[in-house]
Amino acid sequence: MAEWNELTIGQQQEVERQWAILREGASEIVPEEALKKKITDSVAEGRPLKIKFGMDPSAPDSHVGHTVPLQKLRQFQECGHRVQLVIGDFTGRIGDPTGKSETRKQLSEEDVNRNAETYRKQIYKILDPVLTELYFNSSWLAPLTFADVVGLAAKTTVARMLERDDFQKRYTGGQAIHIHEFFYPLMQGYDSVALHTDVELGGTDQTFNLLMGRALQKEYGMPSQVAMTMPLLEGLDGVNKMSKSLGNYIGIDEEPREIFGKAMSITDELMLKFFRLATDISLEELEGLTAGLREERIHPRDAKMSLAYTLVRMYHGVEAAEEAKRHFITVFQKRALPEDIPDALLQRSELGDNGAIRVVRLLMALGLSPSNGEARRSIQGGAVRLNEVKVEDLLAEVAPVDGDVIQVGKRSFARIRLI
Repeated sequence: MAEWNELTIGQQQEVERQWAILREGASEIVPEEALKKKITDSVAEGRPLKIKFGMDPSAPDSHVGHTVPLQKLRQFQECGHRVQLVIGDFTGRIGDPTGKSETRKQLSEEDVNRNAETYRKQIYKILDPVLTELYFNSSWLAPLTFADVVGLAAKTTVARMLERDDFQKRYTGGQAIHIHEFFYPLMQGYDSVALHTDVELGGTDQTFNLLMGRALQKEYGMPSQVAMTMPLLEGLDGVNKMSKSLGNYIGIDEEPREIFGKAMSITDELMLKFFRLATDISLEELEGLTAGLREERIHPRDAKMSLAYTLVRMYHGVEAAEEAKRHFITVFQKRALPEDIPDALLQRSELGDNGAIRVVRLLMALGLSPSNGEARRSIQGGAVRLNEVKVEDLLAEVAPVDGDVIQVGKRSFARIRLI
């Protein structure tokens, strides 16, 4: 192992540079001094560190919240290190019990493989495939004999497993904990043994599993990995963790205009956190932006515009980001209609003898609302406009003509075509 005074001035500067970048935004590094030592040895020996991240392929559509650890992995790659991306095709058949109050349904092999393939397509929007080693943990877990599994289980205790908050709550609450659930953290930890991992990344809800990797590596006579956890990112509501089930998410595969518009709705208080955790801007740019906002040299609206542009650029490219920005400025800042409003067909048979139709029914007929209730809520919320005039009466009838433009919310437009 290299000592600090054995490094050249240039090597010391490189260690400090990497240390500043890699620790930025992390919730916890266990132990912190070990990470700096691993970086020091890496620089001295010209040997890249092996940085592991495990993905449980149970939910294939990624949103920006999922990308927080991936952005940190990208920073490791930019510092010259290699990423060990582990698709948990074997552990995914059990399902991580983290945060669950009951046993999770086991995924079929077909489900796991289908979801894993989707992840493979999405992660390379962020990671460099040349510096990414992709593994499926079935390659080392499936061949284990029953004797191997017993030996693995002997390296920890039930008391240690019950230190996990979710297991503890279920145990004290009299809820079932199946034996196979104890094997999830053991198998995830064994992944680090199989790959001789130097650093493992995960969310703060994965701390127990990451520390299990450290413990097992020690039991198997190898250097223990550093466990690095990243914060969970709040969603567009500014309160709850970003989640598709809560509808407060930005999907990385969503249309550019949708990403841009959603990003512009992020609260001012969360804006810098999004920049720090979910974008590829440099540490220097982040520090300049933070200072500019604090000193009121940069308006929060302009910073948010930059955030929206950056997110679209990352997932759809510069051209799409430019177009999404132009569209947002045209529609929302200048309050003008967009140029490329999609047509929506309306059967003349939907109209009454007087050529009119209630707006609630019109929204459903045009496919702009999935139900009467949702249409009513849109009208009550002031989100519906016909030819730029707000519709506020739930019982309102209108007599649409060919070419009329109807708007629902900030981003949904349709040009009525009567057939």
